[in-house]
Amino acid sequence: MSDPRLLIGIDGGGSKTLALLADARGAILGRGYSGCANYQSVGFPAAAQALSDAIAGAFAAAGAPMQPVAALCMGIAGSDRPEDQTLYLGWARTAWPGAPVSVVNDAQLALAAGTPEGVGVALIAGTGSIVYGQAADGRLARAGGWGHVMGDEGSGYAVGQAALQAVMRAYDGRGRPTALADAVLRHWDLAAPPDLVGQVYRTGMGPAEVAALAALVHAAAEQGDAVARDILAEAGRELAL
Repeated sequence: MSDPRLLIGIDGGGSKTLALLADARGAILGRGYSGCANYQSVGFPAAAQALSDAIAGAFAAAGAPMQPVAALCMGIAGSDRPEDQTLYLGWARTAWPGAPVSVVNDAQLALAAGTPEGVGVALIAGTGSIVYGQAADGRLARAGGWGHVMGDEGSGYAVGQAALQAVMRAYDGRGRPTALADAVLRHWDLAAPPDLVGQVYRTGMGPAEVAALAALVHAAAEQGDAVARDILAEAGRELAL
């Protein structure tokens, strides 16, 4: 029998999507995971499919059939403009007719989770980056979140891109040698830096795949690589700014 007291909460980022199925008291019943739900990166059909897959996974993890819910809240990266929200609202109202739906930027989820009074600042540095804050009088402010072409400084994408540039600078002799060269080549099983041209430009590589290189930068920095440390230091300065 369906239970309309169930709630769905979604955190849709540039790399992955998490859906939580909860009861009316907020107890988590099941979690579901899928890929990117930011339509700016993958297009809306793929983003909508990621949402559907994550929700289905949450119901499956809870051992429950898909059924009506009391409310649905989606925090989606890059979705705080009215035209963006309209797309997600339309999808949700078709998929979950009659359920109240809220669509917010994913940074607002972090702010709500970390500040019980709703006053403070949340910083997200995942595939992309954004800072979101709320004052005691209710005023909201944001910086960043403009995507990998116009912004996302300090993000995983920015760090990954800097790693690729450092590898090619070292290969040209224009930059310092760095352990990132071997690390990046091993990551994609390539023989030499020029092979990165085909990997990056001819495979339709998306922001999430570039952002995945950030883990290699962290590892190299921990092992003392000066170039990797400088990349992370610059990312930190951008996030602070």
